[in-house]
Amino acid sequence: MESLELSVNTIWVLISAFLVMWMRAGFACLEAGLTRAKNTVNILMKNVATIAIGALTFFIVGYGLMFGDGNCFVGWKGFFLENTDDTVGHLPLYAFWFFQAVFCATAATIVSGAVAERIKFTRYLIFTAVITAVIYPVSGHWIWGGGWLQNIGFVDFAGSTAVHSVGGWAALAGCITLGPRIGKYNKNGTVNPIPGHNAPLATLGVLILLLGWFGFNGGSWLAANPFAISHIAGTTLLAAAAGGLSVTLLTLFKFGKTDYSMILNGILAGLVSITAGTASVSFLGAIVIGIIGGVIVVFTILFFEKNLKIDDAVGAVSVHGICGVWGTVAVGIFGVPTAPVAVHGLIAGGLSQLGIQSIGVLATFAWAFGTSLACFLLLKATMGIRVPEQQEFAGLDVQEHGISAYPDFISKGFSRIPISKVETHAAPGLYQGRISIGQSGSHDQAGSIT
Repeated sequence: MESLELSVNTIWVLISAFLVMWMRAGFACLEAGLTRAKNTVNILMKNVATIAIGALTFFIVGYGLMFGDGNCFVGWKGFFLENTDDTVGHLPLYAFWFFQAVFCATAATIVSGAVAERIKFTRYLIFTAVITAVIYPVSGHWIWGGGWLQNIGFVDFAGSTAVHSVGGWAALAGCITLGPRIGKYNKNGTVNPIPGHNAPLATLGVLILLLGWFGFNGGSWLAANPFAISHIAGTTLLAAAAGGLSVTLLTLFKFGKTDYSMILNGILAGLVSITAGTASVSFLGAIVIGIIGGVIVVFTILFFEKNLKIDDAVGAVSVHGICGVWGTVAVGIFGVPTAPVAVHGLIAGGLSQLGIQSIGVLATFAWAFGTSLACFLLLKATMGIRVPEQQEFAGLDVQEHGISAYPDFISKGFSRIPISKVETHAAPGLYQGRISIGQSGSHDQAGSIT
């Protein structure tokens, strides 16, 4: 029976991990769809590189810092998966490591969309190595690896803070350091919308993420408990639905028409918001959490863009950072003792949990934002992190990778600019066609390049 239990648990967690891995496709489609055509290859390359770098760095050093024996702040054992037990709880070591490795890559991927269309590819790779090797594992140790937050009773079941807020705060640091995209703001401070180029691709990305989230949350039980994972699947679905519907109605009321990109982010806001408390709240609580998450994401996206002049290309800071905070705090409000992970939240007559959740949110923000900002500023001062202006106009696909995602696409009806203003490092004959050159927030010009 023990062997059967081990096999069933391992299969469930590995299938969940495969779904989390599949979320990379969702992030790639979403980020590509919400940005301009001329940067599509760059977006796709970043998402592929993130999982490659994240898997290796988490194997070499990240796992040891996060789950290795150490102190309440960091682990110091288990690098290269050496000198550690063969099993972790109800799982083989390798299955547990694989599940945690794909989680680690998720935190790094969040940064990709926020800083899209202006960061140098190699600088993004360097930061990805830092966040997956050090930034994410250290705060993860506090929350899940036997660290001080776990010891005081902090509850973040599947990572509203441990994964999503860490990625969101890193994204915020990157956006601040890079500054806005060319043409995003006028001299008087008004905002020029920069719409994405492919609504179907972005929608497909969100639907893939929605599917993957059932593995993200359900697999975090780390065992095939039928009652627990059924509860988790239900709260996850209800929060996502509530987030999407609340944004649909809010944008219709506020703007007079629905906004598809906001609705997509509303679904993700519901998912991020429920991730911390998915095993600790009732179904009704999940609906309320998702509704509020949807409202939060609309107003925070507008606030960051219009008031703080922070150009987040896909709304990642609001979706993952702010909604991650809300979801974590919500555990201290809506947690119930009858859920699979019993919590006495505010509505159940408990007050202390809300304070513990707030401490965890603030500590993680200070660590993730502070270290990420320091890393980005160091890269900016030593190597430079932003592509030159003419390369940003031309698009990062040709400039950084020597290829276009849509080589047969021709923009018609726009004026031309001299090709001398465009630089390319592609070898002669490698690329021949037309590229889209963004001249302002919502207008493109076409230029020929050989």
